[in-house]
Amino acid sequence: MWHNPRLMNLTASALYGVAAFIVFCIAVIALVNSHLFPLKKLQLRGELAHVDAAAVEQVLDGRVKGNFFGVDLLAVREALESIPWVRRVELRRQWPDTLVATVEEHRPLARWSEQELVNTYGERFQGRLDAELPRFVGPAGREATMTAHYRRFAELVAPLGFEIARLELSARQAWRLQLVGKDDARLTVMLGRDQTPNDALNRLRRFVALYPHALAQLGGNVGHVDLRYPNGFALRVPGLEQFETQHKKAGSV
Repeated sequence: MWHNPRLMNLTASALYGVAAFIVFCIAVIALVNSHLFPLKKLQLRGELAHVDAAAVEQVLDGRVKGNFFGVDLLAVREALESIPWVRRVELRRQWPDTLVATVEEHRPLARWSEQELVNTYGERFQGRLDAELPRFVGPAGREATMTAHYRRFAELVAPLGFEIARLELSARQAWRLQLVGKDDARLTVMLGRDQTPNDALNRLRRFVALYPHALAQLGGNVGHVDLRYPNGFALRVPGLEQFETQHKKAGSV
């Protein structure tokens, strides 16, 4: 080898390269662990209605370690995402001394329990809210399915002047709606199970089509509708006997 200049030059170049790489790594480690370039600011961005500076300061206390180059962004992001109402955080460095956190809050769609809500993506999260929201009751893990069905059910009953106050999915996967309409009229709708995709949705669609002709004349008297029959539905009307008698005397029935 010592008599081969070309080989000696290649070996020397390789050794110089290794030495330079080692020096570079040492410099990077020293920079990351040095007291130079300290972080001084955290900027919060996003439409924030439920997350405040006090909550952020509390959750990050003692967790932001290292300087501008050495801070663990993953650890900071996970800490921020542990705050109630925070759905997702995007974190980046901004020269020379700032972390910028873009925060996406949960947008509540429904209540799940006393201390839990469901967001518009069908995800359950910890949170309390005084605003009036529909309530979801169903098996854990079915929040996304219930959210998707809620949107389609709500779209169907809206033209009738109803909103969904409660959406239930039983352990046997049967659907039940509690609707509220004008003048606080209440209507419970039993939709049954989806034996095939969209069974419950199609039953509700047929009911909505018939409602203006067959049921609207009863006004707020209809309290319960069972749509689980293949070729029709059953009604439970409080005081129906009195209602029919009064209308017969008037010649309306």
